This record gives sequence, C-alpha cells and structure tokens, in this order.
Amino acid sequence: MVIKVYTSGISGNKEVKKRQQRIMMILESKNIDYEAIDITEPGKELDKQFMQDNAKAKDSKHPLPPQIFNEDDYCGDYEGFDLANENDELEIFLKLPLPPSPVAPVIPTVEEPEPIIEPPPPVVNGRETDSSINDEEMDEGNEEQNGEENDMGDGDE
Repeated sequence: MVIKVYTSGISGNKEVKKRQQRIMMILESKNIDYEAIDITEPGKELDKQFMQDNAKAKDSKHPLPPQIFNEDDYCGDYEGFDLANENDELEIFLKLPLPPSPVAPVIPTVEEPEPIIEPPPPVVNGRETDSSINDEEMDEGNEEQNGEENDMGDGDE
C-alpha cells in the first residue's frame, strides 16, 4: 500500500505549498512510504482527473491539492490529515494496517506465606530461656553452674 499525495507544484498560494510540505514532512518523520504526484506536470492529466473524480470538494467546484489517497482509496484533505495527526490517529486516517497492540506482560501473583508463630520460650526455674538452646546445652550449663558452686564451697583449703 502506497500513500499518494496529490500536489500542485505551480500553486501561487503559499498556504497550499506549506500544507503540501507539512504533509510530506510528517509522513517522512513517521517513516510512512508515500508518492507525491504533482498534477500540474505534463502527462499527469489522468492523475489530475482521478483526484478530482474521487476526492471530495469543500469550498470549490473541484477538490484542490493536497489530497491524500491510500492507493485508490480516498483518505481526505489537509484538514483531515492534520486533525488525525494531532489526535494520534494518522494510521487510521491513512487506512494503514494498525500495528499489533503490545500485549501486557503477565505478572504472576505471589501469595504471602502465612506468618510463623513461634511458641513463647519455655520457663525453667522461673526464668525464660532462649528457645534456640537445646536440652543438652541446658544440662551442660546446669552442670557447670553446679560445679562452680561446689568449688566455692571448698574454699577451706
């Protein structure tokens, strides 16, 4: 599909020239292939007739350049082009296939693990003990404590 922009190379109207240049500048900036057809060149009478037969006139008897087609399918004039560009709908205006919409990435849901509730530390001899100390360590600690008390009792020597 080639976008065809029907232009007039000999127009004395500066506004028409600016519009034609703006259309081509925007198409180039968006990397959209187009063909500019100057209907005032010799040998372009059939192109001029095609444009006049298929484009819609606004304020005059015949439609005036610039007129835009997608192959032989009429898209519109400068006002329609400019409005579509401003609304970020140029591909729709030009009847181009729309690029595939990006697929939103699937974000896996992570379930929060249930909190681990630890039992309170055991109470030994009326005092809380460190739950990370196992029973053997507790016994060793008690023996050492008892041994120290016995050494103190032998202080008669």
